[in-house]
Amino acid sequence: MKKPWIFLLALALAGAAHAQQFKWVDKDGKTRYGDNPPAGVKATALGAPASGAAPAAPAAGAKDAKKGPLTPAEREQDYRNRQREAKKASEKADQEMQAQAAKKDDCERATEYLRTLESGQRIARTDASGERYFLDENQIAQETVKARRSAQQACK
Repeated sequence: MKKPWIFLLALALAGAAHAQQFKWVDKDGKTRYGDNPPAGVKATALGAPASGAAPAAPAAGAKDAKKGPLTPAEREQDYRNRQREAKKASEKADQEMQAQAAKKDDCERATEYLRTLESGQRIARTDASGERYFLDENQIAQETVKARRSAQQACK
């Protein structure tokens, strides 16, 4: 070392930076701060000095500051995990799109059935033996009420 005094100065300043700080009021009524309060003064110890900025989050490619950077096997595993998560997210988005499409179809179908019932046309049905019969006005009114509820439920 060419300049040992710089090292000693830095060492002394580092020790002072970690010293306990105090707060007191002097005889003139002014608030003072320092690491050595005068004798006979009621001094309040302040919290420990700030240790600087909060530790940063680990950067990509580093699993932990204490453990060091990721190994190639760990990077490969991390890559595969990200791929798996992306695939799951894609599948979930596809399922949501299919569910929305099915809901839209149900709504259209229920609305169309309601329009058919309200059109005033004769509505025919087939019974268990295969015979065709027509609904009377009471049956159409009952079906219309059911169809309205169904359409409201499907089109929410």
